[in-house]
Amino acid sequence: MSQILFWVTAASLWLVAAIHLLPLSGVTGAAALHKLYGIELTDHSLIVLMRHRAVLFGIFGAALIAASFNPQTQIWALVAGFIAVISFLFLANGASSQPILRVVLADKIALVAILLGVSSWLARHIMNR
Repeated sequence: MSQILFWVTAASLWLVAAIHLLPLSGVTGAAALHKLYGIELTDHSLIVLMRHRAVLFGIFGAALIAASFNPQTQIWALVAGFIAVISFLFLANGASSQPILRVVLADKIALVAILLGVSSWLARHIMNR
């Protein structure tokens, strides 16, 4: 049973990682960012910041995947994912644009996955006492 719970936690992290890896395509430029977020970016500085954001999401997604394979790092990855998702949901509260609402929906799915991951991590640790 402990092994099953380990893999449930890992799968939860993979889903959260996949959601965070989606914006990575934005690193290629304004056209990809427009496709992702539905906003026209014309200011070069803002494009640079958004492309850098895409890189950071890629790094975060890769870190979540790497952490999923290590029982000692799974909980820290889940905590980091929780903070990332909750902070965006808090900041986006009241948003009405369709592109932002798509990201809100993705983060709500990620939140459910994180809560499942935390639950399975806790169950595994309680069983192993």
